[in-house]
Amino acid sequence: MNHSMNPHLPKAFALEPLLAVLTILFTSQAIAADTNTVIDLASVPVTGNPLGVSADELIVPISILGGRELSLKRESTLGDTLNGIPGVSATSFGPNSSRPVIRGLDAERVRIMQNGIGILDASSLSFDHAVSLDPLVIEQIEVIRGPAALLYGGSAVGGVVNAIDHRIPTEKLDGTSGRAEASAGGANSQNNIAGVMDVGNGTIAIHADAYSRKTSDLDIPGYAVSSRKSKADGTLRDNHGRLVNSSSNSDGGALGASLTFDTGYAGISYSGFRNNYGTVAEPTVRADMQSDRWDFASEFKELGTIVERLKLKLAHTDYQHQEIDSGVVGTTFKNRGLEGSLEAGHADIGKLKGLVGLQFQNSNFEALGDEAFVPAVNTQSKAFYVYEELPLDQFKISLGGRLEHVTVDSKNDIKFGPAQNNSFNPASYALGGLYTFNANWSLATNLSHNERAPSYFELYANGAHLATGQFEIGNSTFDKERSNGIDTQIRWKTDKHSFNFGTYYTRFSSFLGLLNTGNIDAGSGLPIAQFSSFVATFRGLEADGKFNLADNLDLSVRGDYVRASNRDNGDPLPRIAPLRLGAGLHYQKNSFGARLDMLHAFKQDRTAANELISDGYTNLSAIVTYKLPTKLNLEVFAKANNLLDQEIREHASFLKDIAPQAGRSVLLGLRSDF
Repeated sequence: MNHSMNPHLPKAFALEPLLAVLTILFTSQAIAADTNTVIDLASVPVTGNPLGVSADELIVPISILGGRELSLKRESTLGDTLNGIPGVSATSFGPNSSRPVIRGLDAERVRIMQNGIGILDASSLSFDHAVSLDPLVIEQIEVIRGPAALLYGGSAVGGVVNAIDHRIPTEKLDGTSGRAEASAGGANSQNNIAGVMDVGNGTIAIHADAYSRKTSDLDIPGYAVSSRKSKADGTLRDNHGRLVNSSSNSDGGALGASLTFDTGYAGISYSGFRNNYGTVAEPTVRADMQSDRWDFASEFKELGTIVERLKLKLAHTDYQHQEIDSGVVGTTFKNRGLEGSLEAGHADIGKLKGLVGLQFQNSNFEALGDEAFVPAVNTQSKAFYVYEELPLDQFKISLGGRLEHVTVDSKNDIKFGPAQNNSFNPASYALGGLYTFNANWSLATNLSHNERAPSYFELYANGAHLATGQFEIGNSTFDKERSNGIDTQIRWKTDKHSFNFGTYYTRFSSFLGLLNTGNIDAGSGLPIAQFSSFVATFRGLEADGKFNLADNLDLSVRGDYVRASNRDNGDPLPRIAPLRLGAGLHYQKNSFGARLDMLHAFKQDRTAANELISDGYTNLSAIVTYKLPTKLNLEVFAKANNLLDQEIREHASFLKDIAPQAGRSVLLGLRSDF
């Protein structure tokens, strides 16, 4: 494998030997597999609820993607992997950088976590910064839609995405298990390979994983620049059929080990992430990222009659991101910090179940170079939270609260001026209820008050942000962002059918948003955008269902809609995805499977100032799978995307008018589980 694009990959973390060892182990284990064996991977408890209940018992809406379903849906970014789940769109800053957008909220309001601990990178600062996590090695993704600040902090006011990778084994393992996957093709001529292995003797469990992904420039239908943009400002429509500077080269992996007991575990892991990719918005600029993370996690149960269990998690991250223009390093972003949580679950008090928790974070961010638009900042947070659930026959009540203390202190800088100190004391509360009418119908409602401390860039930004094409100015006098919300879901299910319909309304009494002022910065020539505080509302609908049409045929349906407004002036908020409706058919018989999926996004003409309309599109995709009749437990698959070869421009993307989604393509792959 060529590491020329990843010069920082340490020799101690050589990828090829680890992949080779994993391949040998996979082959030796799979040879013993019977041709008729069906692999049933163990499910992971829903961590969106610390009491470990199933998704049906949760009051907040949650979507879970895991196992074979995740394997077939994986894309090159976390945002694109989740895009299309009801309520979830993506920032889509080219094919290599895409964060999830939940109910119209992005950046700091969507907390991205890895095994319950936040991912420390710079992806929330700028849309061209990729998330330091590759979906190839993720085993399960949980998406909490709506405010989750109670358990995860103010930055989860929009929702939580928790990626689970089992790098620290949590259960006893006696033997070997794992998976391997390889794929090639697609609109960006990608070549992917990944292997995951867990080995244990009943007391000690060891985990190893490794992956490599390499892509070329993305094939697109038509021109990169939209006709609307060309007509609006005269931008030339060149680069037909290819998205220039969209290639990538990434690799990484992890080693972890745990001591497992009858009532708990304690383990540690190291993971490395490397990614070199084109930034699309600037044809000569590439981003070179590296992240090194150490995790410790432990949990002990059945401790006593007062404290029944204890759970401790710690993660230390050292992240660096360099933007290289024509081979010369222009700007370097660094983020280094420690985050942890300690939860104590009390023994049942009658029917009352619950816990108390402490959470902390200490991170140091700095940007070095001519294009730095934020000073060096230290951010610290400390929080105490409590969460309780009380089942009462057909009714279950959940309630809790969270108190935080957050400091965001900038450092003295010639460019940005003297040091500034800000501190905040956010408080969040929630009250929810789940009423089960009968075995088929239930109703869930959640009321919440959420507060969020402003981020470092909302407070201190002051410079040209070339990725968004704006001169961004923060406001160091900001107070907390505050919101109140209600979320309601009605759920129906039988043995082979299910349907959920939900609605929500969130009102921000002080929403911190980036608004175009209409002025031009004299030095950079860019339009000036100012972080401002205003009243905003977000309201929407979500639905999804699955129906069994015949013994081997299932129908799935989904849809979502969000309407977001600046209530101070009545204007729409920018980058809000339009109404989307989708349906799919899934056929499975013996070793053969086939899926056909359609998602239609309507035209988005409810736009903010200086924002262009986005045309509607229909994305038709298909997947065909076949389990090979061999002693090896192998499955081949083919994925076809955008079969209609439509020009797809995601309205939630800053780059929608210069970087469309991929054209028609086919990806071929081979996967194995044991």
